[in-house]
Amino acid sequence: MNPHAKLITSLSLLLGTTITISSNHWVMAWTGLEINTLAIIPLISKSHHPRAIEAVIKYFLVQAAASTLVLFSSMTNAWYTGQWDLTQLTHPTSCLLLTAAIGMKLGLVPFHFWFPEVLQGSSMTTALLLSTVMKFPPITILFMTSHSLNPTLLTSMAIASAALGGWMGLNQTQVRKILAFSSISHLGWMVIIIIYNPKLTLLTFYLYSLVTTAVFLTLNTIKVVKLSTMMTSWTKTPMLNATLMLTLLSLAGLPPLTGFLPKWLIIQELTKQEMTTTATIIAMLSLLGLFFYLRLAYYSTITLPPNSTNHMKQWHINKSTGTPIAIVTSLSTLLLPLSPMILSTI
Repeated sequence: MNPHAKLITSLSLLLGTTITISSNHWVMAWTGLEINTLAIIPLISKSHHPRAIEAVIKYFLVQAAASTLVLFSSMTNAWYTGQWDLTQLTHPTSCLLLTAAIGMKLGLVPFHFWFPEVLQGSSMTTALLLSTVMKFPPITILFMTSHSLNPTLLTSMAIASAALGGWMGLNQTQVRKILAFSSISHLGWMVIIIIYNPKLTLLTFYLYSLVTTAVFLTLNTIKVVKLSTMMTSWTKTPMLNATLMLTLLSLAGLPPLTGFLPKWLIIQELTKQEMTTTATIIAMLSLLGLFFYLRLAYYSTITLPPNSTNHMKQWHINKSTGTPIAIVTSLSTLLLPLSPMILSTI
């Protein structure tokens, strides 16, 4: 990809995200979302592969429909209440439309069908952007409107996302599709708590983004796209695979790793809100996700290929990729002891 084009798309992504997260007016928030959508399209389609073009078309159509719903929701609210402020969304129909629109933007069940397909058609770095950076503006809009959304609808969507994300991920052999269903499952955890403790949703999103970044960067370095190629990577980069196993277990939410913190806090908050049944259901559904994370960890570290290759093991990797991986992997596995300090900020 042309360096100038890459610079323009990266700056547009940054600009779109900044506009949305800093705006109070619905039209400005919508503008930021549109800039973001248009900026990511060249990054998805840069390989010119038919799969990538298909992913772009699916992504564009879904995001255009979601943006239309955001605009329609805000205009309906302005028509009835005279308010264009993000925090003044009070009309019930507008709230329902906005929940559907943000569900489409994020890939929440039942609007999740596009997400695994688009991730599968993208490169690893673009898939990382779609899983983390592109989710930030819609999560911010949810955060700002959380007080006026329907709790029953959000809880139903969250439990369905956690269930379907775990269930559909069991049968996949493509690593990007597994991580897409993992993202859908984590979104369920974020959305279930947004009405009761919006700051906890943001904390969960930040920690999820951190751990997912570590996983995607590692997979991009060892050039793995499906489970069968994952088996052979252990003989090439043993240290990187060992840290990948820890990062995957952190993504699964196992103590004493970083990923345990948000799940622990969410279950605690749900129990405080007297939603013990909901907390039990979503905790049980996370076991589905644990199965495929363990399978990924098993393939990357424990399974050896039948004919191990006779070449020197690569104990260190290129500094330009190694340093970011070292930083994000350390953070995504070792932050749990700092939880009192993290809790004091929310």
